[in-house]
Amino acid sequence: MLEEATEWLSRRSWTAADRPLSRLVAAKRKAGPAGSVSVVLPALNEEATVGEIVEAIRRDLMVDAPLVDELLVMDSGSTDRTAEVAAAAGAKVVHRDEILPRMPALPGKGEVLWRSLFAASGEIICFVDADLKEFDSTFASGIIGPLLTDPGVHLVKAMYDRPLGTEASGAGQGGRVTELVARPLLNLHWPQLAGVVQPLGGEYAARRSLLERLPFPVGYGVELGTLVDTLDLCGLDAIAQVDVGVRRHRHQDGQALGRMAAAILRTAQSRLPVPPGVIPIRPGITQFDRAPEGGFAPRHHAVDTVERPPLVTVPEYMAARRAA
Repeated sequence: MLEEATEWLSRRSWTAADRPLSRLVAAKRKAGPAGSVSVVLPALNEEATVGEIVEAIRRDLMVDAPLVDELLVMDSGSTDRTAEVAAAAGAKVVHRDEILPRMPALPGKGEVLWRSLFAASGEIICFVDADLKEFDSTFASGIIGPLLTDPGVHLVKAMYDRPLGTEASGAGQGGRVTELVARPLLNLHWPQLAGVVQPLGGEYAARRSLLERLPFPVGYGVELGTLVDTLDLCGLDAIAQVDVGVRRHRHQDGQALGRMAAAILRTAQSRLPVPPGVIPIRPGITQFDRAPEGGFAPRHHAVDTVERPPLVTVPEYMAARRAA
């Protein structure tokens, strides 16, 4: 690693235990309005897990300790009981399509995260994926902590072990797109970020003042884009990471991971200079299924190229912020 990345790794990496909850509550109280916290769960057909996550955050971080002011589940078009389960557990549920109706919503995780900033009221925004199993509320409090105690930190990524399945042999094998795509990309093109343990993880917290200045890729490239753009806008020391233990969640099959990888590569490519004379190709990925009549049939999947603009350029957002 670069010396700069090595030094950052030791200076900007912590564990959740480094900042006890009592210290965070005191820091939040001292910060006043700037310490307001919204936890946002983007959710698409997560009725099996979303309720447990909401209950844990409400119990530990809203009732037992007043750290979180708002708990928001952003429904990304679920066809199951995600919204009903989340509301019953105590979350405020907002459907993606209710926000900014003049701009029809696109499918994708980045889209719903971008729209969540219209609905959330906090100055600190904490994103938590809604498919986590055996959820512990330190996933949220751990990554909120540095933002309340260190004014130089603007983005905090969670870091953790990612077991694949339930067998001991699967320990550390999760995060396949991270290891095969994102980490090589960062080491090659953004070596300052080589010390980020989970660059694609969905658990991260940031100051609103940062997020509203960033473009949001509408699909799976949103985490890589946020990380790279924060480095470009604020510098390496604005980024930190906190160890929160073990992350267990639903894993996707190989073809789904391939499409995710293609989206991440597209996001990275869009942030790299284009050599003179090179014509960028139409992004996408061709995959193959066994055909009923024999042989293999190709299927081409387009990759999202849309990025939502920084919210400070959206009139409706700025009008709402002025009125808040």
